[in-house]
Amino acid sequence: MSEPEPPQRAIVGFHQDDAGHWVAELACGHTRHMRHTPPFQNRAWVLTEAGRRAKLGVHIPCRKCRQPERFGPPRE
Repeated sequence: MSEPEPPQRAIVGFHQDDAGHWVAELACGHTRHMRHTPPFQNRAWVLTEAGRRAKLGVHIPCRKCRQPERFGPPRE
């Protein structure tokens, strides 16, 4: 039996980590790196303010919501 799909959460903001990589802030309170490292991850949109702004409100899977014991519970 396969694992259920992670819940979809809206992107509500972005910040950069200590290494300069962009991190999406999700509505649930968790975060997810949004790296542009072609050819493996092609996310050129993250490199510009307009590109990041266009992704606000977009829903992406939050794997951390499936593991609240490790990452903390989602914000309700």
